Amino acid sequence: MTEVTDADFETEVLGAELPVLVQFTAEWCGPCRQLAPVLRDIAAEEGDRLKVVQVDVDRSPRTTMAHGVLATPTLMVFRGGEPVRSMVGARAKRRLLAELADAL
Repeated sequence: MTEVTDADFETEVLGAELPVLVQFTAEWCGPCRQLAPVLRDIAAEEGDRLKVVQVDVDRSPRTTMAHGVLATPTLMVFRGGEPVRSMVGARAKRRLLAELADAL
């Protein structure tokens, strides 16, 4: 899973050809660590249909604020440079895949 920063968010996420699942995360966030293996699995299994990246809210405050992220983990799906779905909190892989189905 790639880490994206304020410097490359526009290129890596907004300019991506595939839909992008962005996890807004932080090192101190327990639920974020819980979600990490789920996102790694999804990145490996859905890599041909979905790009998965993470943004550290402490290291990339501009991107975090620009997208109204108030809690971690926040998951956002971007398609064609626009946010199309937003979810807050850790979730099981099956539930996350179900929630992503319409965004893919």
